Amino acid sequence: QVQLAESGGGLVQPGGSLRLSCKQSGSTFSVYAMGWYRQDPGKQRDLVATISSDGTTNYADSVKGRFTISRDNMKNTVYLQMNGLKSEDTAVYYCNSVRGFRTYWGQGTQVTVSS
Repeated sequence: QVQLAESGGGLVQPGGSLRLSCKQSGSTFSVYAMGWYRQDPGKQRDLVATISSDGTTNYADSVKGRFTISRDNMKNTVYLQMNGLKSEDTAVYYCNSVRGFRTYWGQGTQVTVSS
């Protein structure tokens, strides 16, 4: 059974940076496509960034040029480096792991951007 554990969220001032981490256990990490999504209370969960098993990345327009997704297959971990944070980036951020028809989610980590 795949399990995902996120970390790295917190409170940061506008313009600041955070790095989120998501460690996967229970399966062969390198064959999974990984992603980060975010959700505000009462709203749908939106894609932030994805990275395929071969390293191809994809970003939401709202974060292009500010966020970077990466993966370390030796550590079974996917990262989201967030720079130039804005108040509208405030949300719960969820890690996602996909292989075929199987999708897994982490428990989420809160990111709050506020002065």
